Amino acid sequence: MILLLEKWQKLLSSSVTGNMVLVLVLSMLAFDVSCTQAFLENGNKIKSRTFLSPEFIMEPGSVESKTYYDIDFPRGHIALKSFNAEVVDQAGNPVPLFETYFHHWLVGKYYEHSTSDRNFTRNSGLCQGQILGQYFGLGSETRKTATDIPDPFGIEIGNPAEIPEGYQEKWYLDVHAIETRGVEDRLGCIECRCDLYNVTNDEDGNPIKPDYKGGLQCCYGETRCKLSRGFQGGKRSISLRYTVKWIDWDSSVIPVEIFTLDVTDTGKRLHGLTGISPENGCQVEYAVESCTATDAAGNGCVDIKRNNLTMPTGGYVIYAVAHQHVGGIGSTLYGQDGNIICTSKPIYGNGNEAGNEDGYIVGMSTCYPEPGSVKITAGENLTLESTYNSTNNHTGVMGLFYLHIAKQAPNMTFSHPPVQMHESIKGTTYAWSIVVFIGLAVTIAVAVRSWLKKRREGGYNPVPK
Repeated sequence: MILLLEKWQKLLSSSVTGNMVLVLVLSMLAFDVSCTQAFLENGNKIKSRTFLSPEFIMEPGSVESKTYYDIDFPRGHIALKSFNAEVVDQAGNPVPLFETYFHHWLVGKYYEHSTSDRNFTRNSGLCQGQILGQYFGLGSETRKTATDIPDPFGIEIGNPAEIPEGYQEKWYLDVHAIETRGVEDRLGCIECRCDLYNVTNDEDGNPIKPDYKGGLQCCYGETRCKLSRGFQGGKRSISLRYTVKWIDWDSSVIPVEIFTLDVTDTGKRLHGLTGISPENGCQVEYAVESCTATDAAGNGCVDIKRNNLTMPTGGYVIYAVAHQHVGGIGSTLYGQDGNIICTSKPIYGNGNEAGNEDGYIVGMSTCYPEPGSVKITAGENLTLESTYNSTNNHTGVMGLFYLHIAKQAPNMTFSHPPVQMHESIKGTTYAWSIVVFIGLAVTIAVAVRSWLKKRREGGYNPVPK
């Protein structure tokens, strides 16, 4: 059986005929999907615009950690449908993660009366204060993680009834980037190991505890990761290029609430404390200790962190995705009944180009349940599980889970992607049968190639030094 599969894979990947067939089939499918999507966007009046963040200057080993206020963003009473971003240089070329590692970017909302009078809003939970209160936020996985919100749902913003009198609704961008050109240890730098940054105090000047080996406390703005001896490299300007899609708000749109769950959440909310402290709420990051010989013989060097979290409100799950760092294997959210709400797994790169960087997480798989099929009730106790490879220790890792929840489900049923079929683009039954048949063949071929590829690669590989 394996021999047969390998022959089939060889035919597809090596022969001119196989490649021509794949190109032809994929072109047909791409044409069909693009036409369908274009029709949908025109029919639903989806608008799209691409913006550039302010430039920030990076040099070998440097760290950019800054919040930019009043960024360019769509205005008016609208429903957000997606937010996609990537790091680019001054010429607009994508910057690979092995040069500039984007630890995270966060986009959030606030109301401003003046620069000294800002009222920050946040998503629906679950963390304390403004911790993890962003509307959108990803890291290295930005380029290959879907953020689309299917019809008829959307994130409502710009509602005049919610904006305080005399204030304007504005948006901020928080970035945390690490320049790893010429550094001595790339993985150590992006995991913010304190010894590589040569710091003893955090950003606020507080002494770092001796048992804290790495994380956000050690790689704040203006710190610098250790460079290889003799390396010389110049400064350069980079930006975050982001594309926002939205539609005008109307009564047909069903609003979704955004929840950010954190596997490190202690569940405690200490009175008067809104920041991060050892016993108060979401800790945001944690460390993974390297496995012992006994562990390796047992579970194969896998670190599993679990936490129980209570949802304050309920609704239907529309979208879900996890956020992990290098070494992540996947994350699963369970309902109180033990059923899986969503499993989100990292996509690791295996090349040298931007979006496919070897050893880095370049995407996370997402969940789009059939609307109305997955419901969370108010007060339900969920279990969040975050899994990492523990062959080596990792510092400053994260185990977050983003949920979009709607209070009501639509009367219709449909599946992601949010592409509806309209009469004007329907082909004949015969034509669609051909497309479906060929699509099935391609799906099988791709699955075979993926399976054989995994047999060769053997799973997660560390970030190259």
